[in-house]
Amino acid sequence: MQAHPTTSAPQPLAAPAFAPLRALSASLLQLAAVARTTPPQAMLQEALDILRTSLVGFDTAWWGEVSAGHAEAPPRNWLHGSIGLSKSFATEWNALAMADMFAQQSMDRLGVVLRESADDLPPQGVEIPPDIEAFCRRHGLYHCMAITVAMPRSGLMFFVSMYRGPGQPNFTDQEAVLFGEFVPHLLGHWQHRLEQLQTAPAGNGLWDSYALADAAGQLLFVGLRVGLALQAAYPQWSGTALPAALLAALPATLPGGLLVGKACRLRLEACGPLVAISIPSPHAGKPPLAPRELSAATLYAHGHSYKDIAATLGLTPATVRTYLRSAYAQLGVRNKVELVAALRRQ
Repeated sequence: MQAHPTTSAPQPLAAPAFAPLRALSASLLQLAAVARTTPPQAMLQEALDILRTSLVGFDTAWWGEVSAGHAEAPPRNWLHGSIGLSKSFATEWNALAMADMFAQQSMDRLGVVLRESADDLPPQGVEIPPDIEAFCRRHGLYHCMAITVAMPRSGLMFFVSMYRGPGQPNFTDQEAVLFGEFVPHLLGHWQHRLEQLQTAPAGNGLWDSYALADAAGQLLFVGLRVGLALQAAYPQWSGTALPAALLAALPATLPGGLLVGKACRLRLEACGPLVAISIPSPHAGKPPLAPRELSAATLYAHGHSYKDIAATLGLTPATVRTYLRSAYAQLGVRNKVELVAALRRQ
């Protein structure tokens, strides 16, 4: 059908502008770039800085790994990072965690963003414990928004909790939605980064028996079995950093082993500038590849270049090539397809 000559051509419709969605999209692109290029020990803090400047403003925040309480033990924070909070914050929280109903609700409702404000009246018949009220006043926790999510196979949960002080507005519905969309992406990038760094194949499901620390002993990740072993051997250990006595006893050269407590032996391996800590399985045989050879081969099988692998593991490209040649020889493979198949069998 021919259009009437006096009828103008239809104009294409532009997509409506929706500023919050665009802000979320931009922040997720920034997050992906940070996940690729930032050293792992700085990644989570830089991610929270993106959240703070691009999506949801806050005064203070903390994040990390936590376990829920049970009849014999209260909830516990095992490691954390923070923005604007005192160094004693996590230790203080551990001491009163059993009374923190907001945190308990967050752990009971995984993946759900929860909010609370000092402006809200407590439910009828419910009184805020005095130690919780004093803790909030001491640290300026007037408005709170938090989310807790599962960390598969680690035995622990990952949380992010942010705060605004008196005189600041409460967190809005829109901010809660943006926060709830951002954090799962953050955790996904973090888990992928950990898989790149883990010296044992992630498919073994050994995340609860694994930990990662920097050269100063600050923990980047800890699985529940490692955390419990450290707690049993060092009862005064408060988490977040390796116990000072363990750090002082680290072997001068890695890989190596270290007995903690009466019956737990930790395996320690270099992972670039980091230290990988694991509890070996009593049924595990000696792997055909050394830890760094395995790490380099796994990253190469996932499509990373020599340069990318070198940056991730803190090596030179020439050393990466040497490790890969050794891995090919020990596994008896000739190309990347055979390498992938061999690694899956390990």
